[in-house]
Amino acid sequence: MKKLFLTCCMTAFCAFTAMAQTINDAASVEPADTAAVETTDSIEEPALDNAVIQAIMGRRSIRKYLDKPVEREKLAVIAECGINAPNGSNRQPWEIRIVENQELLAEINEVYKEVNAAQLRRDKTFKNMFRNAPNVIVVCTPEKGGGEVDAGMLAENMMLAAHSLGLGTCCLGGIVRFLRSNEDAAFFTEELGIPADYKINFLIAIGYPDESPEAKPRNYDKVKFID
Repeated sequence: MKKLFLTCCMTAFCAFTAMAQTINDAASVEPADTAAVETTDSIEEPALDNAVIQAIMGRRSIRKYLDKPVEREKLAVIAECGINAPNGSNRQPWEIRIVENQELLAEINEVYKEVNAAQLRRDKTFKNMFRNAPNVIVVCTPEKGGGEVDAGMLAENMMLAAHSLGLGTCCLGGIVRFLRSNEDAAFFTEELGIPADYKINFLIAIGYPDESPEAKPRNYDKVKFID
């Protein structure tokens, strides 16, 4: 009986100690509302201990890549993050093609080099038309318009997810005209199996970065709070 009494006392003491510690810890934590107000007081000092904000503030456009294709598993995660982007009425108006086929990329690159031979002679760092990336993501939207805003949000999700996985990206719009207008480049679009009523909106170069560029200046004067 005495042993049972001592056991009960010890159990109660442990429970009380744990409760007191929990209350003490809770009192030392800043309320969520207060923290939120503080982060909005100064957009120049974001909460950099937040993983999402770290990814946003740390991502850079990469134009130099290692000669190492991205693993399918990582590309699949990035694609899933992309298609979970917000989009109007959940229409999901995009078509995405993730190109791993190195022969296909090399073939379209040869066509690009022939068309832009003079320009490329001045570029000693040129490897391929995708900013030298080993893989490329092609984002398409309806030919008659619509879906561009949704595709932009999809692309941002993808690029942030890629950055968080140690990958670099660069959004490419300049080569779209070449792919759409050059007859010798038509095979590339055909190989992608893009629906006839869709067009290439932009591409995303993706790979392991071989550079760490500094952030470009941002103009915070363009942000106004209306109170």
